[in-house]
Formats: sequence, structure tokens, C-alpha cells
Amino acid sequence: MTEAALWQGYQIVAATGGTLVGGDDWTVRGLSIDTRSLQPGELFVALQAARDGHDFVQQAFEAGASAALVSTQQDVAGPQIVVPDTLAALRQLAAASRDRFFGPLVGVTGSAGKTTTKEMLRLALSPLGAIHAADKSFNNHIGVPITLSELPSSAKAGVVEMGMNHAGEIRDLTGLVRPHIALITTIAEAHLENLGSLEGIADAKAEIAEGVRASGAMILPADSPFKEHLRQRCEQAGVSRILYFGRTGADATLREVTPEAGGLRVEATIQGTDISFLLASKGEHMASNAVAALLAASLAGVEPQDAAEALSAFESGAGRGSSYAFAVGGKTIQILDESYNANPASMRAAFSILAQAPGRKVAVLGEMKELGPTSDQLHAGLAEPLIGSADRVLTAGADMQHLANALPVDSHGGHADNAADLLQPLLAELKEGDTVLFKGSNASRVGDLVQALLKVGQRL
Repeated sequence: MTEAALWQGYQIVAATGGTLVGGDDWTVRGLSIDTRSLQPGELFVALQAARDGHDFVQQAFEAGASAALVSTQQDVAGPQIVVPDTLAALRQLAAASRDRFFGPLVGVTGSAGKTTTKEMLRLALSPLGAIHAADKSFNNHIGVPITLSELPSSAKAGVVEMGMNHAGEIRDLTGLVRPHIALITTIAEAHLENLGSLEGIADAKAEIAEGVRASGAMILPADSPFKEHLRQRCEQAGVSRILYFGRTGADATLREVTPEAGGLRVEATIQGTDISFLLASKGEHMASNAVAALLAASLAGVEPQDAAEALSAFESGAGRGSSYAFAVGGKTIQILDESYNANPASMRAAFSILAQAPGRKVAVLGEMKELGPTSDQLHAGLAEPLIGSADRVLTAGADMQHLANALPVDSHGGHADNAADLLQPLLAELKEGDTVLFKGSNASRVGDLVQALLKVGQRL
């Protein structure tokens, strides 16, 4: 939510074509679809999803909403804009917001690293001035319109994350965003259940190019086996300016990554400019994301070294690689929290970080979802990289049983159908100086296990 007025009441009515019930002498500072997080001055959008937002309009006004966007007028006190379909109206508001914004807009997608790269871009672009990006992973058919609707016309640049689990979803989102610069972080085994193959995933991610504005640019991963496939799809979408990031043959080259106290020393060349910077994170994949963000920032007009210095403020978000010391049961351990999501590629990246960690290494792994008919093999296939990275492994979820079966008996510390049931086995397993990695798909609820552990100990 922005601090200043984002929309005048009459502007929302004009953008959505709705009927105003109540006066229009009010302003909106942000949008909300959830009364539990709604802030005073926001517009409450009553969506009809798992729960009908119309049942909470009264609560929204009690929480300080300026107005409500509804599809049926509610018997409550407060301005309401009545529209046939609130989600469609939200998209109309997003389109109006996009039309009044003239700064550079960067669109981000990929099989992994989308939210991390979005946050890196927020910093890398900051030398331009105020940068707009969603505070959360708002990357779907609801989150993207909210992100755009909250885009202040005064912002110097914007970043929009786009996700999908079916073909056609990014096509719809990028048509709304219309980015000047679009970035694909990586192509990996995610959503195979719906897309059928890695090539199908590449095709779905490449849809982002269809929304790139005339004379805009695409940024692609140079080290991906789908480099040429992605390039062809982008050219078919009409994008002629295509740049690359990666280890070789790239416009932004990652030359060297060296672990240092507090993170990584990254040596890179961004469009001919050599730079060196410290990234407060772990894992070469994080350095790769950073280099991609620096290339996008360079295209948006930021000097590479200025963008790199701004990246020094980057911190991994909860569940996305954050690392911290923790005391529990008289023992001090190190937690690597990668619990936000998982696919085979991001699992292997997390294992490489764990392998370099101090002390005995423990991996707590939840199952990966939407991997289709090869899910059994993909889970079991994690055994080889894991054996060299972890001393003990605890697993949760039916699909993770295939990994458990593939591991040496003396390295497997226990299995549970639900991640929550691993709390006591994990507490019994922990030893002084351990480093513990938590990783799994959101649906595996490994993140909930992390929260349960935090309640019985103390973060240091």
C-alpha cells in the first residue's frame, strides 16, 4: 500500500464502469482482498473465491476501508462501487493503472527464483528512485492485477512477478502487464503434471514475451539447455532484442563466485562493465539471479556498479534461503529456511548450499507437487546429490517415501505423512552445531514445521 492517495473515488468508477453508491469524495491508498490484513484507506475488493468477500464488507469498513468494490450492493454504511464481476473490474483498474504509468516496467517469470529476483530488482533499480513491487509473491490472476492497480504513476520503475501452472496463464498476465523488459530466470521441472514436459514448461514461460512492448527486451538464461528454444519463441512473439545472463556467451556474465563472511563475493561483467559486489546470500543460483537483475537494471538505465552497490542491502526472505542461528533444547544450530517451495532443480541448489555449511548437516524435506507421472523417479533421483550433502535426512509426504527408500538406511532419520509430525523426531535428532535445511513444496507444509520449531526455541 502506498502512503499518498493512489486513486480518487471518481477515477475508480471511471476505470471499472461501475455504479457508485455513496459519495465519491474519498481516496484510496491501496487495495485489499482480505479484511485480516486490510489497512485504513484501502479499497476492499469483494472477490468470490473459496470464501465470498461480500460476507466481509461490513468488517472491511470497520477496519477502515475507504470503499468496497462489490458485485451486489451490500446493506452497509460506506461507499460501494457495484460492478457485474469484481475480478473483471479489478483487471480493468489494473489496465487503467498500467496506461497511466510511463516508467520502465520489468516482468519476471521462471521455474524458480521469481520472487527472489523480484526483490533483487527492487534494490537494483532503486538508484532511479521509488520502485514499485508487491511485498508478497503476488504472481497469479489476482495478485498481478492487484500489483498493477497499486502502481503509483509517480514511481520511477516497477517490477511484476508472473507465475503459472497451466499453459496460457502467463499469456494472460503479460498482456495486462505489457513490460518493457521481461526476464526468465530458469526452466526446470515444475508443473510437469499440467505441462507434460520441460519443453512445455519452456513454452509456457516464453509466453511472457508476447506482452513485451515494442522495442522492449527479453532476458534469457544463457546456460539453460532451452536457450535456443526460448530465443525462437521470443522471436516468434515479435521480440527482436534478446539478451542473456549466465556463465558463458552472455551479455551479463557471472565470472566468479567466492564464499565470504556474510555471503558471496560476486565478480561479473554487465554489458562490458566489470563489477564486484558482496551478496548477503548463499548458493551460486542466488548469484545468477543477481546478475540477471543487474542486467535488467542496466537496460532500465542504472549504472551496473550503482545497481550492484544497491544489492548489498538484499536479504533472503522467509522460506527463500534465510539463514540464522537458533537455540533449542540447550543446543545451538544453524537453520537454512528454503521451505517456501520446491522442485527438483531448486532442491539440488539447496543441497549444494547445505554441503558447504558447517557442522553436521541435516535435511528436512517435504514432497514436491505437480510433477506428473515421473514424480516417483524425480523424488528418488534426489538421493544421489543428497548423499554427498547431508549426514541425516528426514522426509515428509507420500512422494518423499520414494526418496527415503533410495537413501542409505543409516542416513535416513525418519519419515512422516505430514511434516508437522516430524517435530519430535527432529528435536530428538538435533546435535550441537548442526545445520538444518528445510525444503519442500508449499503444500507439503514444511514451512509450518519451521514455525513450530521456532515456538519451542529461540532465534539468536
